[in-house]
Amino acid sequence: MSDPTSQFPTRPFRFGVQLQASPTGNDWTEQAKRIEGHGYDIATMPDHFNEQFAPVPGLQAILSATTTLRASALVFDNDYKHPLVLAKELATMDVLSGGRVEIGLGAGWMIADYEEAGMEYDRAGVRIDRFVEGLAVIKGLMADGPFSFEGDHYTIRNHDGFPKPQQSPHPPIIIGGGGKRVLGIAAREADIVGVNGTLHAGVIGPEAIATMTREAVVDKVAIVADAARAAGRLDAIEMNIRTFFVSVTDDRDGQVAAMAELIGVDESLIRESPFALIGSVDQIVDDLVARRDQFGFSYVIVGGEEADTFAPVVARLAGT
Repeated sequence: MSDPTSQFPTRPFRFGVQLQASPTGNDWTEQAKRIEGHGYDIATMPDHFNEQFAPVPGLQAILSATTTLRASALVFDNDYKHPLVLAKELATMDVLSGGRVEIGLGAGWMIADYEEAGMEYDRAGVRIDRFVEGLAVIKGLMADGPFSFEGDHYTIRNHDGFPKPQQSPHPPIIIGGGGKRVLGIAAREADIVGVNGTLHAGVIGPEAIATMTREAVVDKVAIVADAARAAGRLDAIEMNIRTFFVSVTDDRDGQVAAMAELIGVDESLIRESPFALIGSVDQIVDDLVARRDQFGFSYVIVGGEEADTFAPVVARLAGT
């Protein structure tokens, strides 16, 4: 498989924060304002049935409380909502926010959600087929004029989606994946490609963590680059990574050792993984620049608990 280095155009850095919930509505909106003040570009939310706010009202509250911050689910599970309904909600949010929405969509992976909701957890191929149709429906309904669609999972009959989003032809679409098929779909269909661990097991566990090594990321990025090149889309794609092991610290070695012990992996995995950002501000800045050169990662997301401590990195790199 080809080396991904320098295959993607160099884009300016932008940074996001993944949020889930807060004790009160006021805390939620104040957090959004603080993130905006730090220079982050976007706030994102997962879409699960566990202890998190529902993403549509949660993201709309963020948009209403801010003036420049963008918002996106990371990502909406296609199985949880009919794509016509989701398209209408997202287009409405885009209009109300003055064009600050991004569309994150995935096939669904967390088996606990399906079990607790009594939903059928179809095999991955079926969920991905349904997601591909859902994406086509959302794009079609946001385009000008009436739209019809006849698929194995969805049928749309001459529906003219309203409202149309402010961003044309639609808000930027992010698709994240850890396996070859979804990464290929993302390279052909998305504006933003997120590289993830592999989630075939339906849980975050040893299997997923084992696919977060540097070597695994090299392979995943190469899949995206090869598929994007074949589709003539290399220059159209923004590369994204949601980092999970983040610590701004002067004791890099100690933090790496502690994280490795906590999750039961070798220290080298944490030290070398593009999913980890551990060290001083200068070290992290150097790592991010190197990873953009190696993998194209210019859009980086950290967790809400790291938003304040990571802010000096954002101040150094955002927009550069």
